[in-house]
Amino acid sequence: MEITELSPTGGVEIRGVDLSQPIDTALRDRILELFVAHHILVFRDQALTKEQQAAFTENFGELEEHVFRLADGSKSPNVHMVTNLGPEGEPSFKPYTHGNYFWHSDKSYHAVPSLATVLHAVELPPKGGDTQFANMQIAYDALSADRKEALSTLRVVHSFAANRRNTGNRPATVEEIAERPPVTHPLVRTHPATGRKALFLGAHTSHIEGRPEEEGHSFLEALCDTGTKQDNVYTHLWRAGDLVMWDNRCLLHRATANYEMAKYRRILQRTVVKGTEIPR
Repeated sequence: MEITELSPTGGVEIRGVDLSQPIDTALRDRILELFVAHHILVFRDQALTKEQQAAFTENFGELEEHVFRLADGSKSPNVHMVTNLGPEGEPSFKPYTHGNYFWHSDKSYHAVPSLATVLHAVELPPKGGDTQFANMQIAYDALSADRKEALSTLRVVHSFAANRRNTGNRPATVEEIAERPPVTHPLVRTHPATGRKALFLGAHTSHIEGRPEEEGHSFLEALCDTGTKQDNVYTHLWRAGDLVMWDNRCLLHRATANYEMAKYRRILQRTVVKGTEIPR
């Protein structure tokens, strides 16, 4: 493999490996080593079918199901497409769901949030449609000792319903709420592989446990704004064939609408790896 660092906030470019083929234990372990060290892995020049992407992803854990329903009411498949397409399949400035344009950690509304996400570029606009990653370990490290102490015992309510409200999407259905009721997680999360601490928040959060909801929501929004300042962010400029894998345990991410969304199609293939329980 040829490895090139992309950003001091996280990210390495990897060339010379074909992920459409089965990988051996040594290569899997090397990828995991890079994943823990750099948080974002960008594999260039890949061409994976859904089945091949699922097989690659399963090297790192169990594929995660998605609570989100498609327009016809069916559940989204484990290997699914992230797009800017409207209900008729046309490019749209406001697709069927657009929560991915807000800072978040995937599936933080699960009792056991996601470990990793894998996103593979299928069709891209000629320019733009970038994905940004904010390193929340760096954001935590920048806090004063007093601030860290004040945040250390706070727990935050996450829910699928809160995500729908915060992002201006259609409300969560009764079925979706029953499947993913609100959960609480510590605001300061410790990475199980490194012991480093990170802020754990984003668009899936509702409020702080034990505080008035409006006050807690405003507090979390302000803290997220501080943590996602440009110094903490790597912006990935997609290229055809890119496959990007990132660590949800220490990053927030979001897509950017910096292209003509109603003119150009943006389609990416997505898989997610189940995580492990966050200690209380």
